[in-house]
Amino acid sequence: QVRLVGSGGGLVQTGGSLRLSCAASGSTFSNYFMAWFRQAPGKAREFAAAISRGGSSTYYADSAKGRFTISRDSSKNTVYLQMNSLKPEDTAVYYCASGPYYGSRPDEYHTWGQGTQVTVSP
Repeated sequence: QVRLVGSGGGLVQTGGSLRLSCAASGSTFSNYFMAWFRQAPGKAREFAAAISRGGSSTYYADSAKGRFTISRDSSKNTVYLQMNSLKPEDTAVYYCASGPYYGSRPDEYHTWGQGTQVTVSP
């Protein structure tokens, strides 16, 4: 089974950018759809973006469209989330996840990274 380690979070001002990374190990990276979810304090975990096994298809939540870009590098077994034009409402813990197919619900993914905090100051 794949293991996931997320990184790249931090504190950024409104309008700034961050790139999150999620390194996979332990299984064949290209077998899995990969996704990013986020969870703000007191709120449910919500879908942000997903990418197909080969990287040819990407999916975004409405809140992420036009600002976030998900990508994957199979040579590095890593998935990325480039976040631009960040807003205070993007503040959350961001989790990467892997699963057998595309989905926008957390229960559709079977393996999770440990989460990385993103804080956007006003």
